[in-house]
Amino acid sequence: MERVRDVRALPKAHLHLHFTGSMRPATLLDLADKYGVHLPDALKGGEPPRLRATDERGWFRFQRLYDIARSCLRSPEDIQRLVRETAEEDVRDGSGWLEIQVDPTSYAPRLGGLIPALEIILDAVHAASRETGLGIRVLVAANRMKHPLDARTLARLAVRYADQGVIGFGLSNDERRGFARDFDRAFAIARGGGLLAAPHGGELSGPASVRDCLDDLHAARVGHGVRAAEDPALLRRLAERGVTCEVCPASNVALGVYEKPEDVPLRTLYDAGVRMALGADDPLLFGSRLAAQYEIARTAHGFSDAELAELARQSVLGSRAPEDVRQKLLAGVDAWLGEE
Repeated sequence: MERVRDVRALPKAHLHLHFTGSMRPATLLDLADKYGVHLPDALKGGEPPRLRATDERGWFRFQRLYDIARSCLRSPEDIQRLVRETAEEDVRDGSGWLEIQVDPTSYAPRLGGLIPALEIILDAVHAASRETGLGIRVLVAANRMKHPLDARTLARLAVRYADQGVIGFGLSNDERRGFARDFDRAFAIARGGGLLAAPHGGELSGPASVRDCLDDLHAARVGHGVRAAEDPALLRRLAERGVTCEVCPASNVALGVYEKPEDVPLRTLYDAGVRMALGADDPLLFGSRLAAQYEIARTAHGFSDAELAELARQSVLGSRAPEDVRQKLLAGVDAWLGEE
């Protein structure tokens, strides 16, 4: 009988994690008490809230909970705590490289402006990396609910800090609103500055939103991308281009995209040769971190240890980690698989 290896010990890269959503629930309770922020029961019960974002009302509730949590991050010290604890959690789950996604405009009002906010975040990232040994970089994400001109401002800012820890540019929030092509200029600015293009697509909307990410934004990675499973031609295109889909099984179920873990099309994407990087998305709201996504692949989809190791390799290859870090992680994956 094959021995079941500990997925927490499997070296991997974490490519889909949102900033506020990475917070520990206990930290949110502490910060809310510190600032006198009233938390709804959904954020203080110790269990992930019941969410379903497949309609406007459900998405509004999800966004409201996220905004309340974000309002508890008010000082550089709060930012430093969040990033340090997030790094600790990732290391515990076997991550050797983290690319965390943030829209600095959301924190700017309390941190002295847009530039100070990004610098405070980057300082926290560098400090947490030194303290934990985890390689961490930042992906600046625009909000598709805001004007495309705001996205261009963010893209220019991201390029400005490309040599100080920013490695990519994303587009988040409800993909059913607006068009990807409205943000093409922002992504052109980011790509021109050497940044990775990694917009969200193919979660709340279907395969067309993934195609828009490829055609209009020239995405090298797609946040989620699972709905591509509904279009075999699109799957072939993703596989042929080597585009990595940042798949977040637990959040797909929590938001109602799929009814149960077994319905998330991990096996369909894997068998089609589409690169995947499993991610936790927003652990604060969805209740599970990185290693749990690999457990879902194992228990709900029958992935063998060899296949889990391949998922870990794909996460590393889809990252912007330096070559020496990549080689170390890949060697660690081989060692994990070779253990008896």
